Amino acid sequence: MTKNIDQTIVDFVNWSVQEADVDPLDRVYIKNRLLTLLGKIEISPLSPSAEPVDALQLLDDMIDYAVQEEVIEDLSSAKDSLGAKIMDLITPSPSEINRLFWSAYEDSYEKATQFFFRKSQLNNYIKTREIAKNIEYTHATEYGDLEITINLSKPEKDPKEIALGANSSSSYPECMLCLENEGYEGHITHPGRANHRIIRMNVNGEEWGLQYSPYAYYNEHSIFLSKVHRKMNVGIRAIENLLDILTTFPHYFVGSNAGLPIVGGSILSHDHYQGGRYTFPLEQSEIEKEIELAETPSVQAGIVKWPMSVIRLRSENKEELIQAADKVMTQWEKYSNASVGIHSHTDGTPHNAITPIARRKGEAFELDMVLRNNRTSEDYPDGIFHPHPPVQHIKKENIGLIEVMGLAILPPRLKTELETVRQYLIGEADSVDAIHQRWADELKQNNTITADNVKDVVEEAVGEVFLQVLKDAGVFKRDEEGMQAFLDFAQTLN
Repeated sequence: MTKNIDQTIVDFVNWSVQEADVDPLDRVYIKNRLLTLLGKIEISPLSPSAEPVDALQLLDDMIDYAVQEEVIEDLSSAKDSLGAKIMDLITPSPSEINRLFWSAYEDSYEKATQFFFRKSQLNNYIKTREIAKNIEYTHATEYGDLEITINLSKPEKDPKEIALGANSSSSYPECMLCLENEGYEGHITHPGRANHRIIRMNVNGEEWGLQYSPYAYYNEHSIFLSKVHRKMNVGIRAIENLLDILTTFPHYFVGSNAGLPIVGGSILSHDHYQGGRYTFPLEQSEIEKEIELAETPSVQAGIVKWPMSVIRLRSENKEELIQAADKVMTQWEKYSNASVGIHSHTDGTPHNAITPIARRKGEAFELDMVLRNNRTSEDYPDGIFHPHPPVQHIKKENIGLIEVMGLAILPPRLKTELETVRQYLIGEADSVDAIHQRWADELKQNNTITADNVKDVVEEAVGEVFLQVLKDAGVFKRDEEGMQAFLDFAQTLN
């Protein structure tokens, strides 16, 4: 084993110089730091392997060695922390990564983000192997092709570690999005972030950070985060921030989750947005009904043909666009219409919110303002404009920014559950999970199913469920009454 681990170290150092742009002068330094991390005091003088190497496999081998030699405990948190510390050795320091980023930016903003994204992949901060496990396909609808993903990238929590971390009271960093995560070693309840880097940037006069999502759902899946740990505030300041980010990165889209529970994202405690270099189904949907905005004549506006309720604004005049967005937000915040179940407040508690999404179209800025409402009722305790019980066997979680744009993030349990459904449909299983039984029986009754088409039948059915999920989350339904109410709301903008 000693020779094997020595060869692994030598190969990893050689890979870092050849593929990760590490300066050859750092060879000895990295080798010696690896010895320390792995609890070794010497290494055999070996030449690099002649065959191509897989850097992540080398990383796994070093972590396995550390577990075997009891350098670290056999816990996923300990292995995660060591892996991050090893990859930190091949990652430029925060100051250097920022210098390289903004130097590349002087040439082009595309080169700058491509450089940082690639670095974040090479050092395993972006979990490329885990992301590759996700199940992905598209589903054709009258609103365009929706994108379906069963998320298998995030590791399951180890029950042993959950128990060990139950009494952890650490409040540093305050949350997963704080700048203080950069370089943090991590512990049993907090992932290792030694290899984590954040680009510092100015957003609307404040210091913000740009990082990539470790479990990216799309190309250059980025997170823009406030330096200050403060709650999400999706008001007009957020709109100004989104447009300012697009001024810096015009090749990106950038959007925000709504700022209320149920319709908001998973982290409402830290002001942040998500963006990236990707075209979502919503962006490709067209305006089906134009809206005239008398106070902002330079702004084109209209209702988008989409299962949720979306007003699109577009203008080259940033100030008028912000003014129009402010009007939509202000009017929606106080809007109620009992005939379609919309109430802005109950007992002083606000329910209306906006999920804003911004992008560039040439010289113009484009804003999609998705209308949300988080009210609950006795019939819908999880949310009136939330996935309803008939579809919760597939998707019960909140509908956030990414799903609003037409990309389903479905839970990992579905991988095995849907396989059982497929077996049931072709007679190889007697039953399915209770939550899927009625749905599976309907599929069997309404389709001619064979071993050759069962996969397509189930995938199409899941796609239809996601379409219904979006319809459930739409505040103005796509029937005659709902569309008329939507038009009535649009009239209030004048």
